[in-house]
Amino acid sequence: MTTYEHAVEWLDANFARLVREHGVPGASVGVLVGDRVATAAAGVTSLETGVEVDTRTVFQIGSITKIWTTTLVMQLVDDGLLDLDVPVVHYLPELVIGDAAAAEVITTRHLLTHTAGFEGDVFTDTGRGSDAVERYVATLGDLPQLFAPGATFSYNNTGFVVLGRLVEVLRGQPFDEALVERIAIPLALERVSPSPYEAIRHRAALGHVAGDGDAMTPAPTWALARSNAPAGAMLAMTPTDLLGFVRMHLSGGAGPDGTRVLSAASVAAMQTREIDLPLLSGMAESWGLGWHLDGSGEDAVVAHDGGTIGQAAFLRAVPARGVAVTVLTNGGDFFGLFEDVVARLVHDLTGVVLPTRPVPPADPGQVDVARFLGRYSDTIYDVTVTQDDEGRLWLDRVPKDIIAEIGEQPVRFPLVHLEDDSFISEEPFHSIHPVFTFLAHPDDPTAPAAYVHYGRVVARAD
Repeated sequence: MTTYEHAVEWLDANFARLVREHGVPGASVGVLVGDRVATAAAGVTSLETGVEVDTRTVFQIGSITKIWTTTLVMQLVDDGLLDLDVPVVHYLPELVIGDAAAAEVITTRHLLTHTAGFEGDVFTDTGRGSDAVERYVATLGDLPQLFAPGATFSYNNTGFVVLGRLVEVLRGQPFDEALVERIAIPLALERVSPSPYEAIRHRAALGHVAGDGDAMTPAPTWALARSNAPAGAMLAMTPTDLLGFVRMHLSGGAGPDGTRVLSAASVAAMQTREIDLPLLSGMAESWGLGWHLDGSGEDAVVAHDGGTIGQAAFLRAVPARGVAVTVLTNGGDFFGLFEDVVARLVHDLTGVVLPTRPVPPADPGQVDVARFLGRYSDTIYDVTVTQDDEGRLWLDRVPKDIIAEIGEQPVRFPLVHLEDDSFISEEPFHSIHPVFTFLAHPDDPTAPAAYVHYGRVVARAD
């Protein structure tokens, strides 16, 4: 294993080159070892302006925000204001969803572990006011219930907005204010920016999306709607800020000056396995409260990734070793940069090898795919699974609603059999091979598959 000093030398010698090689417009990296933080930056904040990224540039952290939201929720537990296993409607009677019976049993724990079972990708824009989250929750009356609460894992942005509203109600203040007052200020984090109004005070990165051919173009807007802020719509910061937050989690909930932000019991609970993820999801082995988890013992890794409009963020921490690495990017081959920087530094500093993502088998088997053919749909994608005259399986994913509006393009995945009812894209997409698992109908396993699962559940629509 290498030392902190060697990691700094490696970053100085290699980070800028790797950012260029992966076609990433701009990126910033942070490495935490004990109490020391090293940073590096390269590229530009925007291909249009050419302003250089420096170590004080703020990037959006996307869904890594969910760890901040979870921290705010666990503070409520510490203060005796919330029981994770009491139905959410006890604290939030305003919550009305499509399935009234499910609403009566969904708990905060279900929301934190992405097992609530309702549709999870609702991005309704309810304005820029401080009541955006409250107004968003009021729109969920027709929210479909896909499966029984607790039955399986399905990544759920909507659930984390509900959690943000829970924080607002029990704290009596807007989500953004609670995040700054109860996390950023006690930890003396200088550039935490809950919205564009704070980010504009700093050098801020703009995301980049696919343009003509292989070219990238600046994203049409900086952030998603404020209504989805608790799920990761717009929170921005530097790697130093993010690692200051992580250091609190690696220090039993205390800040560098001893300020207690979270109890040691809540820190431990967040890092404890709650649910195993579906086979070959490519996301993680299991999920805790907020964190996704890999490995065990001294090699245990807690992690989260984030993606917004053309920005991608990665965070990996090995609590037993006091090490964390993050890289924040604004486009390009960000998965490739993750492998060459984050995965490498975690291994060099701790000896831990991060899990590799699935790849297509050299000789995939042939299976009967008739049960899987058809159309599946949710709020942001239409998914169609077909078989051509040569017997090849194809999955077409067409974006709609806000995902189409921000520039995401349709994708066609050629699928080959991986294992059981799981299939993998024969061709890479953003440097990875997505896995799609078909889930049987709960009442009839021989009927056409009821869902396709690729980290989130999408229900059959035909």
